[in-house]
Amino acid sequence: MASVTSATPPGAAGELTAGLRGFREVQRLAYACAEAVAAQLKPGVTERAAARMQREWLRERGVRDWFHLPFAWFGDRTAFVNFRVPLQFFPTQRELEPGMAFILDLAPIHNGYTADIGYSGCLGLNPVHDRLLADLEAHRELILREVRERRPLREIYADVDRLMARQGYANRHRAYPFGVIAHKVDRVRQRRWSPTLFGFGTRSLRGLASDALHGHRDGWSPLWSPYRFSDHPPQPGLWAVEPHLGFRGTGAKFEEILVVTDSKDPQESAFWLDDDLPHVRRWQEEKAA
Repeated sequence: MASVTSATPPGAAGELTAGLRGFREVQRLAYACAEAVAAQLKPGVTERAAARMQREWLRERGVRDWFHLPFAWFGDRTAFVNFRVPLQFFPTQRELEPGMAFILDLAPIHNGYTADIGYSGCLGLNPVHDRLLADLEAHRELILREVRERRPLREIYADVDRLMARQGYANRHRAYPFGVIAHKVDRVRQRRWSPTLFGFGTRSLRGLASDALHGHRDGWSPLWSPYRFSDHPPQPGLWAVEPHLGFRGTGAKFEEILVVTDSKDPQESAFWLDDDLPHVRRWQEEKAA
């Protein structure tokens, strides 16, 4: 696991540790994949084809292991409409249509570093999707601010819910297993053979299970949920955070790594690993315009 004791945020007095640079590089690789695949999407492409395009793009660049294999959701599936069982998350033969929202969700492991990202887009004009994506900025700001205040994760989750309600949206990350808005990510030892189970890398699952076991003993969980096991302050480490908004059959989210440290300095106690990401650039461009 990368050290998060002395890491400082980009632009601060210090520099990222070598370990955090490794996580940032694979996160940027994942977002580059999402942007490249999004640019190739056209009417008639299926979710399964989009997921395959992500796998192939990353394998061509040396990715051989996964926290989870790529997902793709189109149309009302971006808002998890009528999702009731885990198998419904897997890509289907749903075809993309003009004006339809989509989400690409991928979690590669490269050189032992893990990323888990979510990329929201739409094929052509979709004002509802544009508004959802714009309103996600307030959630990114709220989460960082309250993590720096060392608020319990369960309380931050409730505050995200309240913000969504004020914006007029439904919480769609609650549809994920255990209702998680985030989970911890760690380094993984490279192996020549990297099996998956139900779409998830088995070694990553073992690492998450180990964190859960040790965390339960020490009073914390690697899963950030609305339940009692998340009723504790943020645990130092790397968290893949994914607030997911839904409105009338359209969903949008981002997912990226939040670094939590044991620093007493509020600015260094938590920071987003990278601000040079598609959704952040979009918000900056909208403000400039």
